[in-house]
Amino acid sequence: MSVFVVLLVVLAAIILFGGLFLVATANRLDRLHIRLDAGWAALDAALARRAVVARTVAAGAPLSAEATAVLQAADTAETARRSEREAAENELTKLLATVRREQLPPRLADELADAEQRVVIARHVHNDAVRDTLALRRRRKVRYFKLAGTAPRPEYFEIVEPEL
Repeated sequence: MSVFVVLLVVLAAIILFGGLFLVATANRLDRLHIRLDAGWAALDAALARRAVVARTVAAGAPLSAEATAVLQAADTAETARRSEREAAENELTKLLATVRREQLPPRLADELADAEQRVVIARHVHNDAVRDTLALRRRRKVRYFKLAGTAPRPEYFEIVEPEL
């Protein structure tokens, strides 16, 4: 009977520690998803700020096809759904690369450079969070015990980085 009790205690300890390990992994995954949401919010804010600065650049430029294209690209990028956002932001990045910065007022040129730098940093932060979340979600214990729940699979945000 004592061997049976010892086996029962060992089995209970294994189940207890295994459960604690799964709870800790689920908490880590939850924190990563929160980090992912915060990273997307920062990236979205940086992209919105860049669109506002792009509109200001287009408004300050003489009326031309280039200025109109930048204005339309900024509007499209800001109103695009998340699935279409990468293409719209890439188009805006390409058009902003053609803007002659030396012809802009110095404050506006600095503001545009700052907005573009913030987009680059926010994109790196978001993609780092995606990488870490996907790495944890690929583990067997997370898949077998469905620790990710119903959270959608995170996606990288890949856009052309401007020349800084």
